Amino acid sequence: MSAGAATAEAGFKTARRKQQALTAAAEKRALHWMAEQAPGWVTSDGLTLIGFAAQIGVGACYALARWDRRALLAGIFFLALNWLGDSLDGTLARVRRQERPRYGFYVDHMVDIFGATALMGGLAWSGFLHGVTAAAMLVAFLLLAAESYLATYTLGRFELSQGWFGPTELRILLAVGNLALLRNPYAHLFGHRLLLFDVGGGIAAGAMFAMAVSVGVRHTAELYREEPLR
Repeated sequence: MSAGAATAEAGFKTARRKQQALTAAAEKRALHWMAEQAPGWVTSDGLTLIGFAAQIGVGACYALARWDRRALLAGIFFLALNWLGDSLDGTLARVRRQERPRYGFYVDHMVDIFGATALMGGLAWSGFLHGVTAAAMLVAFLLLAAESYLATYTLGRFELSQGWFGPTELRILLAVGNLALLRNPYAHLFGHRLLLFDVGGGIAAGAMFAMAVSVGVRHTAELYREEPLR
């Protein structure tokens, strides 16, 4: 029995993907081209592992930057490698018609959760922001992720981005932030000298929390309309 037939018999329906980020169109073309050119020994599982290892590498680079800020440059390399592994694995499976929707969805997002924890742990250790800020970002990310996973199950729609921002945009912001840290780890705001990543991390945590609340309210209303009391 083929994997597709087994999936159909199990009654599983792949969620519709929704991606509206700024880089989405160009990224989709680039990934499709790379998937078509990839040699046979490159596999989706291998790319997932590369992306996961790279995200741990980013966290390690932040931790090492506590003693040598040049590790931030290596962090940018690992951010790019994380993008490659995390973004190309699904595209490669679709191009080769080797989709495993339940397995892929589950593994990808478990990897994202552990990878984000490693990254935020490295940031907390780096000294470039306070541990409370890193914890706030991690909690906000997990809230937003949980809402996305619940919406995928209940609405059959997987939203890979919120508005114009998606994972690729966040990686770009982190890379730019790394370059800024090399120059000066502090920012001046309203006459106060603050850690640059405390400012950026606080804004990011607040924005993710606000998105989780806003999208949660919108999806609750949508589900209420689809399942009214009789």
